[in-house]
Parts: sequence; structure tokens; C-alpha cells
Amino acid sequence: MYAAALERFATIQVMMKALLLSEYGRLEMVEVPMPRPGPDDVLIRVEACGICGSDVHGYDGSSGRRIPPIVMGHEAAGTIAARGAQTSGPQEGDRVTFDSTIYCGVCAYCRKGEMNLCENREVLGVSTPEYRRAGAFAEYVVVPTRVVHPLPANVPFAEAAIVEPLAVAVHAVSLAEIPKGATAMVVGAGMIGLLVLQALRDAGCSQIIVTDIDDSRLALASKLGATATINAKTTDAVTQIVEGTSGAGVDVALEAVGSTPTIKAAIESVRKGGTVVLIGNVTPSVEIPLQMVVSRQIRLQGSAASAGEYPKSIDMLARGAVDVKPLISVVAPLAEGPGWFDRLHAREPNLMKVVLAPGLPQ
Repeated sequence: MYAAALERFATIQVMMKALLLSEYGRLEMVEVPMPRPGPDDVLIRVEACGICGSDVHGYDGSSGRRIPPIVMGHEAAGTIAARGAQTSGPQEGDRVTFDSTIYCGVCAYCRKGEMNLCENREVLGVSTPEYRRAGAFAEYVVVPTRVVHPLPANVPFAEAAIVEPLAVAVHAVSLAEIPKGATAMVVGAGMIGLLVLQALRDAGCSQIIVTDIDDSRLALASKLGATATINAKTTDAVTQIVEGTSGAGVDVALEAVGSTPTIKAAIESVRKGGTVVLIGNVTPSVEIPLQMVVSRQIRLQGSAASAGEYPKSIDMLARGAVDVKPLISVVAPLAEGPGWFDRLHAREPNLMKVVLAPGLPQ
């Protein structure tokens, strides 16, 4: 059947609807040619695609990694519509999600399993001076078979769109090398922070303290398993954490913001010999308390994207180890995307994850 579909693509130009970033601050629904899968690719009918914070920064041009015109979107799931002639594994009609990192699979980093550091890495829905890769805010998207992962029947598409940020969180937790019963701190109760919290819980942490400056997000953190929450705007979080751990500090802190004050708080809250995993990168450079890092032998560990954590993340969703339902604020038609981008860009209170579904009627 897929051979017939590919033959049809070769003889006529099939159009599809997509949400195009035509210029910074302007998104519009347009018709574009449906992408054609290469020999090792699959064509996926997009059922759900989440709006990432990086998409919002791309929308206003602040990231520099969404140069218009570009179809953004990398947190997605869908159904295989057609396969390239040399593909194996996933079949037409299969429910799947896919890695946002398009890695080559052959460079030295890929061979070591560090696909997130691939020498030829591209990211779905991203355009830079070096490359342009159309994303999943569209009816269809093409990706290499090597980045595709099957979805269990009990994982809805909207929740499957959260696998990408969940894999980012699971990767960060794996880099922390957390022993059972460890104490942990999560700085930032945004999407990634709340997923890190649940990954830490699944890893067996005995105590997980979450800090943020938004009481509604801290309430959600409590609901999702935090043993304690601290509003860093009204309370000295470092003092409270150190005092609450008999003066020692936590074993590990995972920082999901990326600013000087929050990274400083993470460093000051870990014990001697502790680990700080840096996930957030909202600012390009920060200041750190260097003498404290050196004299207390604190390990600073950067965490980039994910590297093979998709199967584990899908399993966590399927067995209920992670609950993403409270994180999804709305599932909306793709055509309503511009309005939701505006609301996210304006930092509307209590708006967490917006998932766009091309198949939903407007």
C-alpha cells in the first residue's frame, strides 16, 4: 500500500494545511506541499503537537533558532500514513511518536549512544543559518524511521505529545546518577520541572523539594508528588532547604530555569560533593559562586535534550508512573494556534501546555 501512496506523491502535488511562522510575531494557516518520505523515512499524519517554550521564543525571534518562514513544532505524535521503500518496522496505521532530534546515527557520538550530541544534529521545526527542518504544526510531517517509537494503545495522542519533554526530564535525572533514597531539589515548576519531579519520584528519591515563585505551580507540584514546596519569592529557599537537611543540603539539585539567581540557589542548596544538573537555558550566560563549587567539590552537569530515553518515557506514561493530564491546559484545533501562541507569549496565568490537534474541527 505504501508503494502506491509514494507513487501518487510522485505524479501529483498533494497539498496540506500547516501553521507557518511567516515572520516574527505572525503565524498563519497556509497550504503547503505535503512532504514526501525518502527511502528511509516515514510520513506521519500528525494527531497532536505541543507548543514548547522554545517555540514561543522562536515566535518572537528571541531564540534565533526559528528563522522565518518555518513550520515549527517538535513535541508530537501521530499515525504512520506512508513509508519509504527501504523502511522496516513501523507499518501504515501504527500509532507512534518520534524524537525531536534528527540524529545521523553514524557519527562518533551517535555510535556511543549520545545522539543528542550528534555531529550532524538537526531539530524538528527549527531553522538556523545551518539548516531548516519543517516541523509538526501541520497535517503531516516526515521523519527518519530511526527516530520513530511505537505508542501503546493506552497512551492518548495528546499525552504522547508530552513524551518529548518527558524524555528531556528523564535524561536530566539519569545524568544526576541518583542513588535510592536520595534527597533532591527541583528549581522551577514549569513543564520540565514538573516532569523532572515525577522522574525523580520514579527514581526512588526520599525527599523532593520544589521551588518556584508561582503558588499555583507549587500547588501542582504538591499534587504530583513533591514532599515540600517553597515560594522563593517570599521565602529564603536556600536557608529553608539547608535547615531542613540538618545543615547538609540536598544530594542533588536540578535547575530548570537558567538564570543567575536560580542557578546560585541550586548550588548553595546541595551538600558537599553534591550534584547540580543544569537544564534551563533562558539566558545565554550566568554568574556562579565559583569558590563554593570548587571548595565544596560540587559537580555541575549540563543536560541537553535526550539520548535514547524515549522508550523509558513511553513506558512511564503507559504504566502511570507519570501523570501528564494536569499539565495539559487545552487541546485545540491547529487553526487556533496563533491565538494560543499569543496567550502563551503574554504569559497568561495558569496556562501550562497547549496541544494543537490538526484533526480537530475549528
